[in-house]
Amino acid sequence: MNAPKAKKIEKILEIHGDRRTDNYFWMNERENPEVTKYLEEENAYCDFMMKDTESFQQELFDEMKSRYKEDDQSLPYFFNKYWYIVRFEIGKEYPVFSRKFETLENEEEILLDVNILAEGQKFFEVGSVAVSMDNKLMTFSSDNMGRRIYTIQFKNLETGEILQDQIANTTGKAVWANDNRHIFYIRKDKNLRAFQVYMHELGTDSSQDVLVFHEEDDTFDVNVFKSKSLEYIFISSSSTVSDEQRFIPSENVLAEWKIVQPRTKDLEYSVEHFEDEFYIITNADKATNFKIVKTKVSNPGIENWKDVIPHQKEVLLEGFEIFKNYLVLEERREGLLQIKIIDHKNNTSHYLPFSDPTYTAYIGLNLEFDTEKLRYGYTSLTKPSSTFEYDMKQKTTKLLKQQEVLGGKFFAENYISERIWAKARDGKKVPISLVYHKDTRKSDETPLLLYGYGSYGHTVDASFSNVRLSILDRGFIYAIAHIRGGEYLGREWYEDGKLLHKKNTFFDFIDAAKFLVDENYTSPKHLYAMGGSAGGLLVGAVVNYEPNLFNGIVAQVPFVDVVTTMLDEEIPLTTGEFDEWGNPKKKKYYDYMKSYSPYDNVEAKDYPNMLITTGLHDSQVQYWEPAKWTAKLRELKTDSNILLFKTDMSSGHGGASGRFESLKEDALEYAFLMKLEKII
Repeated sequence: MNAPKAKKIEKILEIHGDRRTDNYFWMNERENPEVTKYLEEENAYCDFMMKDTESFQQELFDEMKSRYKEDDQSLPYFFNKYWYIVRFEIGKEYPVFSRKFETLENEEEILLDVNILAEGQKFFEVGSVAVSMDNKLMTFSSDNMGRRIYTIQFKNLETGEILQDQIANTTGKAVWANDNRHIFYIRKDKNLRAFQVYMHELGTDSSQDVLVFHEEDDTFDVNVFKSKSLEYIFISSSSTVSDEQRFIPSENVLAEWKIVQPRTKDLEYSVEHFEDEFYIITNADKATNFKIVKTKVSNPGIENWKDVIPHQKEVLLEGFEIFKNYLVLEERREGLLQIKIIDHKNNTSHYLPFSDPTYTAYIGLNLEFDTEKLRYGYTSLTKPSSTFEYDMKQKTTKLLKQQEVLGGKFFAENYISERIWAKARDGKKVPISLVYHKDTRKSDETPLLLYGYGSYGHTVDASFSNVRLSILDRGFIYAIAHIRGGEYLGREWYEDGKLLHKKNTFFDFIDAAKFLVDENYTSPKHLYAMGGSAGGLLVGAVVNYEPNLFNGIVAQVPFVDVVTTMLDEEIPLTTGEFDEWGNPKKKKYYDYMKSYSPYDNVEAKDYPNMLITTGLHDSQVQYWEPAKWTAKLRELKTDSNILLFKTDMSSGHGGASGRFESLKEDALEYAFLMKLEKII
């Protein structure tokens, strides 16, 4: 079977006196039968080329699925008289939301069985579930396409009736006022930007809903939430570099919305409430790594902010949790997240002890104010996700729940994790987290999969993966490059990997890969790269710079047509991302973007083996970006290496819905890597 050959229709794109020719621009015509035909041809070709792995893919899928406890359930948490639980049933793909009154011994009440709602749907996802303060009503939201556009519905929890109220085209989130009659929710504009907050009164038609706030600046998104104290409802309006928060008492939906601090460029802040004060985490006063301040609710402006936790140059403050007698901080120091407990009564502090060389720790769900118990989560590359309860007074720890790994073949002591530091070309040290089976020997014959992301300040921490065991047990080393563009080493690590410094992200990844080769962990013949979304941009750029460094890459829903996408303000997310990538309508950003955009820099040369994936309904990275990239690669590449493109015709950015369906995507990716390694 020959590889598909997409037709070429010349399209000249011109700006700043520069002309680009895009022969595959026509692929953005979603309803064009020629587009569907091309995507289906690519799918058929992918299936043909991977046909020799079909039984192996099934073996991988069965193996991955067998490690999961099918009848698993979440750790129950208590809130407003009820214990809430999310559980799964054997043989079913979707969760069941339930609760029990006051004690876990009481009879279960089913709030929502998503398996019933999802019947007959190719894709189905519940966005959120929210119960009214009187415990009698519930909202839930759902998306049956994968574009993250949710419809909100209501359920009477006393009768089990689904009410007639329906609100379409929302972000899925609903916040109940304390009167049990009104909710606040967010609508999306035509570009899927969250831009308006509405108030809905139960029993009325959504056409009568009241517009509470309209964010007119298209570089900002809005959110709505309730404080932990339940006393205030907030609307936050945020861009990449600025925030603005306004609030009303939860008891009075007709109250005037008050602004905490008007938006100012480069001023970021978020708010939590305790007694008569707001606690605010912010970068005000050049606090690059953030600090915590407090201010009276009655006078919340920046001129009244008083430092509680001062800025630390070497420590990134990522979050905090307020209790009656304690303040708990999430601090990132030298890349590793630490949890600090501050006792207000005796003005002392201490840290929770963690021992792995690389790991993830985080403050868990803590809804109670007056308690000495802290829930926190912990996981590492060798230890499954666990939730602990820590007594902040007695300083004792109790394990509440640990992710079970079934099948009888997993023993943590069989795996080794490391953290090493690679020297980047400009002298910076780039951390790399690794995990491998104890029987795997480092050599130039050892396969190694290097993962990266490096955008939006998002940090990819070292965490456990059930799925990953399938490649570790077959001799792969798995590595994460903590490159610039993320915040692993603080806010400056992010700032040094965006806008006109974006190439540092790509060069860090390349230099980390070369370091692994130099240190004899692997060799280019056995080195692979993986990244999704902005991480797809990463691997796409990297193979243009260093096409011979990797034997293969997996690009998941990759953002690869950077210039054209960022010039099109009709595409979802574009305007809100100018502070991340730059606005190409300004020449300096256009020139810089064009110099690294994977699609614009495809050349007639050899490329590694490649598997590229997308979802037809992707709202974050439109399907045509990877489609065009694939077509251009097929046209220009000079090698005989495998190039595969797979489109999920019924999903979006997050892939297939359902608990286990997504494992089929993992099985395809791993089978591709192991086909190249001749492990099958």
